[in-house]
Amino acid sequence: MDFNDLINDNRFQNAIDLFNSEKWYPAHDAFEELWHETHGSERNTIQAILQIAVAQVHLDSGNRNGATILFGEALGRLRKMSTPDLGLDLESLGECVKQRLYLLQQNNDPELFTVPFLFKRT
Repeated sequence: MDFNDLINDNRFQNAIDLFNSEKWYPAHDAFEELWHETHGSERNTIQAILQIAVAQVHLDSGNRNGATILFGEALGRLRKMSTPDLGLDLESLGECVKQRLYLLQQNNDPELFTVPFLFKRT
């Protein structure tokens, strides 16, 4: 699946809606299905979003170490210059992940900062 196929796929919008509704595990499943069908650099973007969803699952289950690792990996992918935005505001998403990661590393509650959300790029 290429860029245009992906952003026009109804499953992509469904995955975004699940993510934005904080349904982390179903969002992970929805993005993972798309990830398996996607080729090229778009896979990096989807993988970063997958990792954020799984980090949130880890937080919900009390696994702060797992969340820290996955937030860090996702942030690295989001910061790559070659990561396509897929019509999403990855800068805002990256800032949110960065702040949550920082709070985790400082042994603070990451919920003190905004929950990740996928905004459309304007």
